Amino acid sequence: MVIINGKIFTMEDKTIECGYIRTKGKFIEEVGDMSTYKKIKDEQVIDVNGAWVLPGLIESHAHIGITEEKWGTIADDCNEGTNPVTASLRAMDAINPMDPAFHDAIKAGITSVMAGPGSANVVGGQFVFMKTQGRCIDNMIIKQPAAMKIAFGENPKTTYGDNNQYPSTRMAVAASLRSTLFQATQYKKDKESGNLAKEDFEMEPWLPVLRKEIPMKAHAHRADDILTAIRIAGEFDVDITIDHGTEGHLIVDEIAESGFPVISGTALTARNKIEVQNMNFKTASILHKAGILFSVTTDHPVALIQYLPICAGLAVKNGLPMEEGLKSITINPARICRVDDMVGSLKKGKHADIAIFTGNPMEVFTKTLYTIIDGEVVYEYSEE
Repeated sequence: MVIINGKIFTMEDKTIECGYIRTKGKFIEEVGDMSTYKKIKDEQVIDVNGAWVLPGLIESHAHIGITEEKWGTIADDCNEGTNPVTASLRAMDAINPMDPAFHDAIKAGITSVMAGPGSANVVGGQFVFMKTQGRCIDNMIIKQPAAMKIAFGENPKTTYGDNNQYPSTRMAVAASLRSTLFQATQYKKDKESGNLAKEDFEMEPWLPVLRKEIPMKAHAHRADDILTAIRIAGEFDVDITIDHGTEGHLIVDEIAESGFPVISGTALTARNKIEVQNMNFKTASILHKAGILFSVTTDHPVALIQYLPICAGLAVKNGLPMEEGLKSITINPARICRVDDMVGSLKKGKHADIAIFTGNPMEVFTKTLYTIIDGEVVYEYSEE
């Protein structure tokens, strides 16, 4: 297929005011200016007549399909709140692609998502990076495992502390994670040296973390919890992403020095927890000015996934440059999730995941005209 006469935001180079994108199978074949366009016989042509053409939008932190809409507790598999350390859990075993939120995401131009367990546990399990279109989770995944979920602060404290279980303090949360990483580090040494008596199902998931193949996805709102996450990452020489980072704007120098990215949000909710009292849409702008790589998230279903571009727009309203708002839901999350070789921008050889809008997707009146995933039109706007 070829998309013509679009205002193309490649997220790689400068914007093409009137350009075209040609796809071949599941991949982008060509991106160029209309002055160089040559029609190929029998190819499907979509004339978008000046509409905005972007890479498919990316949600970098969500619980879509694992906390399903409509069905309540019976369809909520987000937290195994019976054991504070559950590294062997895989989100792919609980994500239901029939969750109607997937269609809402597609209608909003969101073509891929990082999804996984919640933050009740110190270690929640393995996230997966996946496309939003499909019925079989195995065919939707493009990276598994994609991250290891860890959590600090209020959520693990209350999950276990309210039941008089360990851990019930921030000290115990940190100690529990350190103990697990200590064991995992020794396990890795034994395995690499040939001294391992037998493989351990609970330790094996830590190997890609210790090899820095995937990051730990650190749920942290408060500044002190963010700093604890950074401290432990340094102690064990592992990578993290700082997820939520609600008070990140209060410690930008320390975050910038760490080099770790922030997945910011969501501020589109009530301040219903003590540790989100300093929540503000200005955070993204402050992170940007400090040179910190960041993306914007809805944390679906905390805020609904279809409002991802609106969350980015509210960040722009509060000081973030417009282009950086678009990057925060395209190429930045692709980089943070370590899939930017496949998605996040419009470039030859990348996946043909494309979102076409009547205008700026960060504005509330903008409509999604087409959502294309792997070179197939999966959504087309209709007045009916």
